[in-house]
Amino acid sequence: MFKTIFTNSFGILFSRILGFIRDLLTASTLGASIYSDIFFVAFKLPNLFRRIFAEGAFTQVFIPAFAKTAKKSLFTVHILLIFLSIIVGLTLIVNLTPELFTKAIAVGFSQENIKTAAPFVAINFWYLPLIFLVTLLSALLQYKNHFATTAFATSLLNLALITALLLAQGKSDATIVYYLSFGVVIGGVLQLLVHIIALKKLGLCPLMVAGLKHLKHKKGFIKKDTQKFKKEFFPAVWGNSTAQVSAFLDTFLASFLITGSISYLYYANRIFQLPLALFAIATSVALFPSVARYLKNNDETKALQNLKKAFWFLAYLLSFATVGGIILSHEIISLLFERGAFHAQDTQNTSVVLAMYLIGLIPFGLQKLLALWLYAKQMQLRAAKIATASLLTYAIFALLLIEPLGVAGLALASTLGGFVSFALTLKTFGKANFLAIIRSKNILYLSLSLIVFAWLLFVIRDLLHVYL
Repeated sequence: MFKTIFTNSFGILFSRILGFIRDLLTASTLGASIYSDIFFVAFKLPNLFRRIFAEGAFTQVFIPAFAKTAKKSLFTVHILLIFLSIIVGLTLIVNLTPELFTKAIAVGFSQENIKTAAPFVAINFWYLPLIFLVTLLSALLQYKNHFATTAFATSLLNLALITALLLAQGKSDATIVYYLSFGVVIGGVLQLLVHIIALKKLGLCPLMVAGLKHLKHKKGFIKKDTQKFKKEFFPAVWGNSTAQVSAFLDTFLASFLITGSISYLYYANRIFQLPLALFAIATSVALFPSVARYLKNNDETKALQNLKKAFWFLAYLLSFATVGGIILSHEIISLLFERGAFHAQDTQNTSVVLAMYLIGLIPFGLQKLLALWLYAKQMQLRAAKIATASLLTYAIFALLLIEPLGVAGLALASTLGGFVSFALTLKTFGKANFLAIIRSKNILYLSLSLIVFAWLLFVIRDLLHVYL
């Protein structure tokens, strides 16, 4: 289990390092301006779908269905064609009416800004069909216990964007956003190519070819399998998408605030997502197949043993990341972004947003782990209801906090939604199961170590302020 976790984590870490280099260049080049806001808006919708698909929802439904069906090639190709036709159709509609979709994403934009952003929204949306294909192929690779390609593939997107920024040096802000937008699409093409190569090396290409060849005449053999997949897929997507939909609504509401607010949310959320992806998502992806297998064989004891190990592994990592991130939030933002067009006031605003996000790191991370129990037991509908309650909590508090706290209130509302999601997931997971996991001296050790860690960070921070 831990070998797979470390493989995923290292791949994610490598990608996120490149992502931070990309963000450094973006912040230095565009700062927190209307053009940085426009690019983040344009990339928001396809990136939202990427996170929903790639971070578990599709895989959690597809792999069990793929394993059970007797007609694997037919089933895979049928699912691919259905979803791809819908996504390509949506992409074409967006490209025909880009201003309409831009206004839907950023209602607070002026008509002039909507008109400026519309072409970028149309270009960026072509990333969506590419990333769907990547996600389906990555699910096939995971079925073969191959995780490395998917873990490292996102780095190709970041490399494409870094290259775009370097090539656009010295050009106008609008031209830079064009370079970035085409960089997104090129990054998607590169991700797809490496997955196709991995598929070929593992001998899975004949499976796809056979499905295409026989689908027309043998579609009836997989009717029940595809119906069950569709029934479970949409609740699973909704159940996995609370944080992403909240982030999307953040952009929508932040478009009504001062210029730069969308950028503050973006930069802060990028840092927040690092420990969440590096620890929680990597662990969940690695753990899901074994937990599902144990529960399928009615061996809850072994499933809980695996969850217990992963729980404390995450609890320690996320707790230290939360405390360290909140105490050093200003220093982190200053070190990473405060240069070029990104000024001291931008650092101050972004660091407050980051602290509000980090308060919810532990509940968001542990919820992803405990939610494995729900998905392994095929409780997708229950997970969807929990997600709905969490999203409603976010929406209510976002509207309540946006006026007194501004952009920081949106981040805090997202965090409160995370606490609700964790509490409801914990209730479904069961009191007895949870007590079996936390019944350990780790609680005492973790509490004492966090106190010492926080004290050391305050001392180090004060010394840095004195001598630097």
